[in-house]
This record gives sequence, C-alpha cells and structure tokens, in this order.
Amino acid sequence: MEVKSPDPLKRGDKIAILSPATTVAPEYVAGAADFFAKKGYEPVVLAGAIGPASGSFASSLEQRIEDLRYALRSEEIKGILCARGGYGCVHLLSELSEEEIAAHPKWLIGFSDISALHALWLKAGVCSIHGPMAKHITLEDEDDFCACSLLDILSGKREVTYKTDAHPFNREGEACGMLKGGNLAVLNGLASTPYDILEVREGEDVILFLEDVSEAIYAVERMLTRLYLSGTLRKIKGLIVGQFTEYRPDRNHKNMEAMIDSFLRRYAIDGIPVAFNFPVGHVRNNVPLVEGSQTILKVTPEVELTGRWG
Repeated sequence: MEVKSPDPLKRGDKIAILSPATTVAPEYVAGAADFFAKKGYEPVVLAGAIGPASGSFASSLEQRIEDLRYALRSEEIKGILCARGGYGCVHLLSELSEEEIAAHPKWLIGFSDISALHALWLKAGVCSIHGPMAKHITLEDEDDFCACSLLDILSGKREVTYKTDAHPFNREGEACGMLKGGNLAVLNGLASTPYDILEVREGEDVILFLEDVSEAIYAVERMLTRLYLSGTLRKIKGLIVGQFTEYRPDRNHKNMEAMIDSFLRRYAIDGIPVAFNFPVGHVRNNVPLVEGSQTILKVTPEVELTGRWG
C-alpha cells in the first residue's frame, strides 16, 4: 500500500486543536495553543475541545464529529492536534470517508485511543504522527526532545532516527517495513473491521509497535494470542515493544515485559528483531513515530530505529 505524507507546515499555518474523545483540562488545551503560537503557528481551538462535556466525553458526539470534519475540510487548517485520547475515537471512524482524508492529507497528532484515528488515516493511505498531546506539550520544558521532534516532523523533516540502550529481552537482527501500531487494546478492538491495521496481508512488510496503559498482564497476553492465531505475529518483520504502564502483577506473571518475552518464546516467534522498552506510550519520553513510514529496525542488541516518509 502506498502511503503519502502530508505537506510540511509553514510559519503562520493554522493547527486545529480538538478533543475527539475524553474530557481534557482546559489549561492543557491553552498550553498547547500557547506552545504552537510561540513556534510561529496559528492555533485554532475548536468548539468542542473543552466542552461542554457529555458524560466522560469532551463534548457531544455531534460536536466531536463536527470538529473533526471541519479540521479536515478547512483549506486553512494544515495540521490537527488531538488534545487527549481516552475512549471515544471509535465513534468517529464511520463519519469520515477514506477518500476525503486522502483528498485533504493533513498531519494528525496523538496517541493512546487516537490509535483508532491513526488506523483510519492509514486506511486512507495517509501518514500520521503517533506522538505527544496537549498535556505533554504544556507540562514539559520548551526544549523537550519529544515536542521538538514533533515540530521537526511538522515543519518538513522527512526522516527520524532514535537510538535506545540494550535490553536483556532484545532479539538481534535487522528488518525493513512499514511502521504500524499504537495502543494494543484500541487496535485489538478493531479486529475484523475495515480499520484493522494489525492485519498483515501477503506481500506486506510491517514493523509493528505496541504500547498500552492500565491493562492486566493476562489481558495483554490474551490480545497477543489473538495476534498469533490470526497470523500477524508470524508475518511481521520486526516488533517494537513500547511502554506498558500502570499494570499490576498477578499470580501468573510479575512483570509485563517478562510475560511478552516468554510469550514470544513459547510460540517460537523467532528470526525477527525485537526491541523492548522503546520510548513510546504513556510516559514522559514518548517519541513521535510516523505511522506509515518506511522503517529500518536494527537491534544489536542496542536499538536503532530510522523512519522515512514523503
């Protein structure tokens, strides 16, 4: 599948800030707007970004749909920052057509439940940015590496390289493929739908990255089992295990990474590079990754990940 990259943003371009799912603290939306304004862009905070809330959602479903449609269709808006994830993005998947996204390719930024929208963008053949959102941008220093890397991508950088230390569970090797992934629970919930980006088709080379938060170890094992039984884990060219945070040990497993390593050994997922403890997920060091980029993963056992797009 050919995936195209949105155009770079120029100084003065407008970036929409919206909340497609859960409520977000107004100060984080304001902080993100201030950040982009200081960097030379014009932030546009859309109507439903800070309410009125509808239950746990940032605004009504109708308002969230309207905001995303406006951001996509407006010729003035050049990028879209999702202020927060949280449950609710799945409601929007059927409200935008792939043809419309492809006709108006714009950088979509976010992670966690925003993975559902990344799946929509990928299905439309458009790259997007799995990266930091409003809280991170507001609370971290202005020279924060992740925020600066995000700006680099938005302004036209076409390649990123990240290096991480060795990990005892890493598996050495080198692989090339399209980078896909995100929040495991969210993407697993899209199985057997048109937005199932965890499915690896014949002839498709994929580097898969996964992260999650507040999932029980057994629940992650269950989801990995589905990926094995569906053939995904036997077809990918490389695996990036991001941050699995805020989980609790159980009587079967004390550590999430140890469970994942044991799982891969039990099902003989061999012959591909595997990188553990990669800085992506619900952590401060959440580096931006371009979904749909052509990626080279090298594990020696140190990790070097290079993505190219555009």
